[in-house]
Amino acid sequence: MKRVSFWILLVACMAIFVGLFATGVSQAEYGDVVLNSKSSSMKKAGVKPVMFPHWFHRIRFKCKVCHEDIFIIKKGANDINMSKIMRGEYCGKCHNGLIAWEPLYCDRCHSYTGNKPNAPTNEN
Repeated sequence: MKRVSFWILLVACMAIFVGLFATGVSQAEYGDVVLNSKSSSMKKAGVKPVMFPHWFHRIRFKCKVCHEDIFIIKKGANDINMSKIMRGEYCGKCHNGLIAWEPLYCDRCHSYTGNKPNAPTNEN
């Protein structure tokens, strides 16, 4: 039981660190994905495109944690939107306030400001 508590505490500390220090306005790095398929609704909401830090997640979790149970590995196959995330689907499976910070801080994800030519995008 003590071992499980240690891992829960470790994950919670990592989530707090990320939330406090590693977020903010960002450019896409190699392996990251810019999600902009909902550009009209994002523009209407006044938020930037999402910069998903794939390699940040990948160094912490095995691929099977997210693929294929949460996300389908095919461009345009995941109809991700904030309503679904808030209901615990897609990113909301982990970003629920228990495993990782809850999706209440728009600029943590909606942070892409660049026009980097090599940044892969998920535009439909």
